[in-house]
Amino acid sequence: MTTLHNILSTHDGAQHATAHGTQMHARMQHIVIDGDNTHGDAELVKQVQANHELLQFFGPNSRTEVPIAGTINNRFISRRIDRLVIDDTNKIIKILDYKTDVDRTAFHDKYVIQLYEYARMLHAIYPDYKITAHILWTHDFSLEKVPVMSL
Repeated sequence: MTTLHNILSTHDGAQHATAHGTQMHARMQHIVIDGDNTHGDAELVKQVQANHELLQFFGPNSRTEVPIAGTINNRFISRRIDRLVIDDTNKIIKILDYKTDVDRTAFHDKYVIQLYEYARMLHAIYPDYKITAHILWTHDFSLEKVPVMSL
């Protein structure tokens, strides 16, 4: 039986999770790792530096909160990419999306679709570039490569 207490607890939990995610995104977007010119939240900088694979997403040429919009299957989509690296020399685009969930399975399919949509929209702009997508699980700073399927 669903009680008012259960409904309110679920609602409060969702609000807390949203607030935590928003706060984490704000802290992450200011990190730049560039030798002596490194800046951002010191605790998070250490965690990024501890995972060598993450460094590619936090260099001085990375972009944060990149707006993107397009139409996929007759549906207009407008979003922001958490981190984007465009390597014109090697024709590679790397997408990084932060996720604060502790349970990676709860919304994983939704996240994969989200990254696929980012890749599809970027592919329309950069048809000759290879596109990779990753999730940074911020609860343990692990990096997951997400297949974005053939575009």
